[in-house]
Amino acid sequence: MPTDPTSLKQAAAELAAKQVQNGMIVGLGTGSTAYFLVAALGQRVKAEGLRITGVPTSEKTAAQAQSLGIPLSDLDHHPQLDLTIDGADEVERNTLNLIKGMGGALLREKIVASASTRFLIIVDESKLVDHLCSHSSLPVEVIPFGWQATERRIRALGCTPTLRQKDGKEFLTDGGHYILDCAFPPVSEPAELERDLNNTVGVVEHGLFLSMASEVLVAGASGVNVLTRK
Repeated sequence: MPTDPTSLKQAAAELAAKQVQNGMIVGLGTGSTAYFLVAALGQRVKAEGLRITGVPTSEKTAAQAQSLGIPLSDLDHHPQLDLTIDGADEVERNTLNLIKGMGGALLREKIVASASTRFLIIVDESKLVDHLCSHSSLPVEVIPFGWQATERRIRALGCTPTLRQKDGKEFLTDGGHYILDCAFPPVSEPAELERDLNNTVGVVEHGLFLSMASEVLVAGASGVNVLTRK
């Protein structure tokens, strides 16, 4: 099996796509791994006549799905989803706690995942860590108004925040917010950090996805392994 990250992501995504069945309402994630997932589902729709309805987590994912002929809807019409499939920036072994949001869609991703019966994550083996924030910064979505004051409050939690930029300007989420990429030391008590961020004025959402993943497909040199939450 190929060992480069792109091929590993594609292998995990294609295996995840096989779990989608006719009639399902499926949350479609955002990011480089989710891109392969949507592509694989589009191929099944075209080649097999797979009948699904997708609920995208970003405008970018919606555009890709539409280009592939995947019918789309939203949570107003489908408040309960059968399955959401998405990638992750880090996966904590044993707990399957996640960091997500490097693709900039963490708020919509969390809303869609919370409305799903199953939340399936697809990653390559480089994303597995013993503690969250071992390799990845934690994205925190904040209101643009007074964001500097919010940044100071977040910095006081023990991190170094950096305002995300794109093309020389502040990156804007689909909801019109900024993202602070927060470099924390490895986090041993993510539930405490989650509580502190939830209680921080100006924070819209954060990339800690705790106790949400049903299972994780991990692609590595030996194939794709399935991890379940203990």
